[in-house]
Order: sequence, then structure tokens, then C-alpha cells
Amino acid sequence: MEKTKKILIFSTAYYPFVGGAEVAIKEITDRLGSEFEFDLITAKLDHKVLKSKGTFDMPERIGNVNVYRLGFGFKTLDKLLLPFWGAIFALNLSKKNNYDFFWCMMASFASGAAYVANIIKFYKPVPIILSLQEGDSEGHFRNHWFGLINLSWRLALKRTKILTVLSSYLAERAKKFGYKGEIKIIPNGVDVKNFDFELNSEERKNTRVALGLKNEDIALITASRLVIKNGVGDVIKALPKLSENIKFVILGEGELKQKLIKLAKDLGVSDRVIFKGFVSHEKIPKYLKACDIFIRPSLSEGMGNSFIEAMACRIPVIATPVGGIVDFLVDNKTGYFCQPQNPQSIADTIKKVISDSNKNKIIENAYNMVLQKYDWNLIAEQMKKVFDNIK
Repeated sequence: MEKTKKILIFSTAYYPFVGGAEVAIKEITDRLGSEFEFDLITAKLDHKVLKSKGTFDMPERIGNVNVYRLGFGFKTLDKLLLPFWGAIFALNLSKKNNYDFFWCMMASFASGAAYVANIIKFYKPVPIILSLQEGDSEGHFRNHWFGLINLSWRLALKRTKILTVLSSYLAERAKKFGYKGEIKIIPNGVDVKNFDFELNSEERKNTRVALGLKNEDIALITASRLVIKNGVGDVIKALPKLSENIKFVILGEGELKQKLIKLAKDLGVSDRVIFKGFVSHEKIPKYLKACDIFIRPSLSEGMGNSFIEAMACRIPVIATPVGGIVDFLVDNKTGYFCQPQNPQSIADTIKKVISDSNKNKIIENAYNMVLQKYDWNLIAEQMKKVFDNIK
């Protein structure tokens, strides 16, 4: 009988801190837990998170994963310590569990721990699978963290056995950084049953009322970190060019929140912009169903789970033709394109969606594409093949 493979995952954040990468880990491990054993090293990030669990002797169990949290509960400090503390921790765990390989989620602080561990144990390194999900701009790569992101990509890719990426865009970016090995394009997915459900008229009305929406309002919605790359401010700038019954619901937090609130006030559209703040992933489908158009005019994007989640909810999607978005959104077929950093283009596209007689066909096309290509069950099977084949 073939032994169960043991995998050590490295992710800078993990539940309850949730983004597309964290969702991907959980959805895949939930489906493959009977065939593989998963441990995960992550940063603590917040002193309020589980003081008694996540230690070497008492990992926190989340789904099919044993989670080890390192740090003191201070976000920046924990990230900076993670490559080194995580490496020592990984080496000690490896002695105990004899991992078949490491799975690194993004070229991040946590992934750095896997590569440092292999440098220390150079005589017997553990094979590494690196999954790239980053959608930041080229400028961000060059300048953020004093250029360390750029450097970390180059160093990590040289020591990666198998590379998985969300999109053809990220595959090309990896090649530009010098990667010459095996690349598998495996996108993130959607648990379709959680997004494709009926929200009856009473529930929809109550949800809209709770958001401050009237029956006659047309509600745009985005689920986005409030950072420059997601273009949320450009939607706010487009609102004065649209009729007053068009409102904008924003799910998410981020460094630009106060600037966006001020922008809406300065443009005289404060009453049309609804900052809902952080919304847990399981509650997002209800808000999508209660709104009319999903929009995120990104400046850059590795892929963007939020787009395909909106498609699974059967609402029209407006995006920009950047990064990995072009892998799944075809203009006037599975969604609508506007131009990045162009409020007039955004306004024109919103008007087009509202009046488009072909809208229902586009919504159905997008939904069927999600079923055929982006269901998490399909994605998990693709990752299983990667796990099975690494030696």
C-alpha cells in the first residue's frame, strides 16, 4: 500500500485572515485531505488570535490542515521574522514528519522560510512547489519593500521544482524572472453551490434596505481590498457621470479607505457610495445577489477570484483587460471590458450593461464557463496531479 504523502504548506496569512490564496489552500486541502496529510506554517499577525493553539505541540486544526502560527501578534514584525523563524520551525517539523515536499503559497515571507530551510539543509533539500497568485503591478514589484519582492521572486524561482500559476499572464511573468522549469496553469476556483442559489424577493429587498438601497436603485458592487491596483476610486469618479439612482456598494477594507471616503465627499456622491467594510467570505454571495452589476476596474490582476464568484452568482461583470482577467473574460461574451484609470470608459460601460438586450446571454455564458473550468472540485484534481507527480 502506497504511503500517504505529507505536505508542509507555507502561507504568510491563513484563516481567519482570508484572501484568494487562503481560500485556495482551504478549498484544495478540504477536498484532498483523505489522500494527503497537510501541515501549515503561517504568521500570527494579530495578538488576539489563539494564544493556546498553533504551537509545535498543539497545532490549530482548520479543516484538514494542522496550522502552526509563529510570531508575537504584530503584523509587520511577524512577517519580517517569518522567513527565519519559519525555517527553523520547518526543519524541526521535518525531523518529526519527514515531508515529501513543501508547498509555498506565493513568493512571500512564509515561502522564504521554505527556501531558507533548504539552504540550511543543502545536502538534502525538500522539493518545493511554488504557487504564484500575485497580481500586483510591475512598479509594485520593483519598489515595494525596497525591491525585496523582485529579489524574492528571482531567488525563489531558481530553487523551485514545479511552478503553478493562476494565469498565462503569471506564467509569462515567471519566465521573465528567469524560471525555466515546469509550469502548470491552475486557476483559483469557486464553490459554485455557495454562489448559485435563489435569493427570494423578500430576502433581496431586506438585504438592499439594510444597504440603504431603494427599489429603483441600480447597485454596482465590488469585493476588493482598498488599494490602488483595484481601481475602486475610478468607479467613484465615474458616478457623477451617471444617473443618481446608480449606487456603489464596496465590500472590503484597505489603506485607501479614508481617501476614498474623502473622494466621494469631494465629488458630491457620498450618499451614493456605501462602504460596507469587511464582509466574511461566506456572506459575500448574499450581497452579490442583492446587487445588479459587479465591477472592479483593476490596474493589474493575477487572476481575481471575485470576478468568477460574481459570475457564479449570475450577475454581469465589468473588468479591465489586464493581467489574468483576459483568460476568463471575453468582452461581450462572458462580461464587459472598460479601460483602466478611465472614469468615462467606466461610466459608458455601466450604461451599456444596463441597456444591453444581450445581457442575460452573457451572464449565462459566464456561469457555464465557471462550471466547466473553475469549480473547486476540478481545481483540486489538477493540484492532486501535481502533488502525485512530484519526486
